[in-house]
Amino acid sequence: MGYAFDLSDVRFLRSAEGSDVLARCADLPLTTASRLADVAAVRAVAGDHAPAVLETLLLRRRAVAKLTEAQHWLFTDDALQQATPTLVARHRAQRLAGRDVHDVTCSVGAELAELTGVAGRVLGSDLDPVRLAMAAHNVAGVALARADALAPVSRDTVVLADPGRRDTRGRRHDPAALQPPLPALLEVYRGRDLAVKCAPGLDVDLLDWAGEVELVSLDGGVREACLYSAGLSSPGHQGPVHRRATVLSSRDAAWTITDAEPDDTDVRPVGEWIVEPDGAVVRAGLVRHYGARHGLGQLDSHIAYLTGDVPPPGVRAFRVLEELAYSEKALRQALRRRGASSVEILVRGLDVDPAVLRPRLKLAGRSGGPALSVVLARIGDAHRAYVCTAHRTS
Repeated sequence: MGYAFDLSDVRFLRSAEGSDVLARCADLPLTTASRLADVAAVRAVAGDHAPAVLETLLLRRRAVAKLTEAQHWLFTDDALQQATPTLVARHRAQRLAGRDVHDVTCSVGAELAELTGVAGRVLGSDLDPVRLAMAAHNVAGVALARADALAPVSRDTVVLADPGRRDTRGRRHDPAALQPPLPALLEVYRGRDLAVKCAPGLDVDLLDWAGEVELVSLDGGVREACLYSAGLSSPGHQGPVHRRATVLSSRDAAWTITDAEPDDTDVRPVGEWIVEPDGAVVRAGLVRHYGARHGLGQLDSHIAYLTGDVPPPGVRAFRVLEELAYSEKALRQALRRRGASSVEILVRGLDVDPAVLRPRLKLAGRSGGPALSVVLARIGDAHRAYVCTAHRTS
């Protein structure tokens, strides 16, 4: 759970003295081996505030991969775990550009930082006074208020919420167990323009939600599902959007696909390439739409693998070298014929654990051969194996 900050800790960390202490200690190793020396060094300059300083230094280092301003921010452990990555928050801010926005669960300000300068007026509120004090440091100048998300204190704004998904026992998956409970949040703001950040595994069918659900991935990992009320969803070419997948990258341009696009994807035999769409596309149920956009077919109507002779740009695709009926013996022989030194195993629709199968293929100790990928899939009633080479398309 991390160190339990109080307001006196935050006041110290925000003070000139605290800022000086953090700067002087910023280059400490902070490793397991250096722990005793690090603690002594911080105590010498921070006194009773040493635990807060050490925790802040550790959290800032953890946050660098997630938040662009992490080197100067204040966090609690829980707040950092749930904070929206900068690129994801920036994407959402662009969707809300020009609108007045009230973040009713603002925490330490990750969303507020991206809304500022993009949205109209911005207001943040939270029940936790420590997180609010941290937000005041992290996003200076933004209006903040201590308020319960279920007791509205604003009018005529877009409402943005990120219900808490953790307690002392770990993650909570039941929408009614979130803080605040998701069904109560949706009811309180019924009729308002509303955006609610949720875990990517949320079962939206459990909710009475008539708006849009956007699945967002970043650098290959699915980060969230965001509920947008109908007033915040842009219409598609063929009607309203109910499902959207957005793929963000720290290297490449972002792209999006929706259920308002055509989904006339056929089922066909394997072609030169196998493509597994980004996880956001899969979780949003838009595999057929993605296939139609790129001229790909499905290997089977019930699995997410697509196939064709030209893979889309910017994806990890698998060039098919060989197709065979799957059995461990047949696969082992195929890999040995090709002199494989290692194998990546991807599975859809079969009860196969790659971690169990890999050592049974007995490639350990072989060297000098190619690293191959194997796609295992149920095609109709048949179990098929595709021996491939993996490529990143440009």
